[in-house]
Amino acid sequence: MSEDAVLAGYRQSIDNIDAAMIHILAERFRITQAVGAYKAQNKLPASDPGREERQITRLRKLAEDAKLDPEFSEKFLRFVIEEVIRHHQKAAAKPD
Repeated sequence: MSEDAVLAGYRQSIDNIDAAMIHILAERFRITQAVGAYKAQNKLPASDPGREERQITRLRKLAEDAKLDPEFSEKFLRFVIEEVIRHHQKAAAKPD
């Protein structure tokens, strides 16, 4: 049985998007690691709840505008933020 060309085209696009998302997340975490090091050096708190809430509000609006479920986007962003905070706490705990 031969592969469905339409389905294969959709899947190729999905694969490309998945690869782009991984690269974007990797870049985001490279930057947040630098932020964590900066915060640790300057004895700043690992989290900034006010900024986090502003970001969630902003990205929920972007999700709505993009016709993406804002609940899903918030869950995804909260997951990312929690991971970033964990990295920042780890950086702060390292001895100087």
